[in-house]
Amino acid sequence: MSVLPAILRRLGALAVGVVLTAAVHAQGNLEIDTPAISALKQSMQKRHAQLAPLYAAGAVGLAADGTVALRDAAGVPLAQRAQVTSMIAAENADRAALYREIARANNHPEWEGDVRRTFAQRWVDRAQPGWWVQQGGKWVQK
Repeated sequence: MSVLPAILRRLGALAVGVVLTAAVHAQGNLEIDTPAISALKQSMQKRHAQLAPLYAAGAVGLAADGTVALRDAAGVPLAQRAQVTSMIAAENADRAALYREIARANNHPEWEGDVRRTFAQRWVDRAQPGWWVQQGGKWVQK
């Protein structure tokens, strides 16, 4: 009878180890780098210099779904709206590709939604004071 409790303890410890290992792997590596990820980050970084004044003016905001949105079209002169809309579309395409590539690089393409949600929260957390972010379906100024 004394052997059974020892076996159960070992099995319990093994089960805990398996669960902890699965939890670590489930987090993935959001900082993983591949040539595709590097190219996307460079493209986004170049575009950021053009988007930053629009964030500061409140015309563009960070949406809750991990995208960038034209929050206040009146904040963009009519002559520039098409250019800003095109820039936002390019940024959102790069963001979607970034989320997809990070999930793929982790050998888990099914994680794309989780990567998107994690980055969406990161973007909001890192937004500068005065920028607009979407929280709970509403725009709020940080």
